Amino acid sequence: MTHYVDSEVGRLNTVLLHRPGPELARLTPRNNDSLLFDAIPWVGRAQEEHDGFAAALHERGVEVLYLRNLLAEALAIPEARAELTDQVLADPRLGETLRRRVADHLGYLDPETLSNVLIAGLAHEELRTGPDRPGGLVYRLMDRHDFVIDPLPNLLFTRDSSVWIRDRVAVTSLAMPARRRETSLTEAIYRHHPRFAGTDLVYRPELEHVEGGDVLLLAPGVLAIGVGERTTPAGAERLARRVFAAELAHTLLVVPIAQQRATMHLDTVCTMVDVDAVLMYPNIADTLSAYTVISGTDGEPRVDGPAPFLRAAADAMDLATLRVIDTGLDPVTAEREQWDDGNNTLALAPRLAVAYERNVETNAQLERAGVEVIRIAGSELGSGRGGPRCMSCPVARVPG
Repeated sequence: MTHYVDSEVGRLNTVLLHRPGPELARLTPRNNDSLLFDAIPWVGRAQEEHDGFAAALHERGVEVLYLRNLLAEALAIPEARAELTDQVLADPRLGETLRRRVADHLGYLDPETLSNVLIAGLAHEELRTGPDRPGGLVYRLMDRHDFVIDPLPNLLFTRDSSVWIRDRVAVTSLAMPARRRETSLTEAIYRHHPRFAGTDLVYRPELEHVEGGDVLLLAPGVLAIGVGERTTPAGAERLARRVFAAELAHTLLVVPIAQQRATMHLDTVCTMVDVDAVLMYPNIADTLSAYTVISGTDGEPRVDGPAPFLRAAADAMDLATLRVIDTGLDPVTAEREQWDDGNNTLALAPRLAVAYERNVETNAQLERAGVEVIRIAGSELGSGRGGPRCMSCPVARVPG
């Protein structure tokens, strides 16, 4: 199979999604904050909305790969199963007795059931214990609402745990403790699933923090990396070094963004909808800056700037100017629709994008600018603060 992505807007051929499942039902008012959700989603409706998203992609000829299916298939390979089981058992919270009990529990599961446990977690009450199956002190002292293996409700946002850069994949390093185990699942798929045999990884989870929502492939050879709440300057520098060494890009734009929930990633304030057009939150369009990073003759990254982001991006992309389409119309609507992921569109091709239907004014702005909008429902999906781009990891696009 050919897996290749060098832009944000090349016609999308294949995408990786995760249909939300039982892991969303683990969210309660006690844990939704620590699991990074702003509300308790209606699981059935969230699944309906996600199915509508996938159907819209199918209708446009996009191949949809489901992470849960790929994971189950990878777990049929002994090396992948051992790797992922060992990572769960390495959790220092368990203690020796409970660790042995969990290992015994996981050892009897078939690949599909094991994949469900690795995604949805294992609740205290779901682990059978008794005189012949002791849980030990740790288990006895756990609250009945605690998890022996934590659920991964944010796995829905497949963009964050990996990003393809040309023919290589960066398995990212997620900053928030609630999400770090996501990348172990993603890495196992890329390393062990037959579909991805021979794929080279240009980044690994043990490196400095970089999240896929902060990585925009502006044009072939040009990347923008947001630095803020999730991606660190050290992560941006490490990615730059690795991308330059592999000759995957010639320019990286490092873009500082506010370290706030509403602007957690670069793609919450800016996404591309055409080869020369971005959808952008107007409150920051004129203030966003960028540092231009290129590889020096000695192999060391060379940094220039800062300069206005729009100017730096146009120069790197060899454009006279970069067209800007505003989120919303007036300041209040812009703020509301940016919070509801109005900026977070997924381009299926130049001037063709998927967006949440609720962002009425932003979608109208896109259409006035000549962009066809495929509207999808997202009232429940958006409770984790993510839109169509967040929920999708492009695996193959037509090269730019």
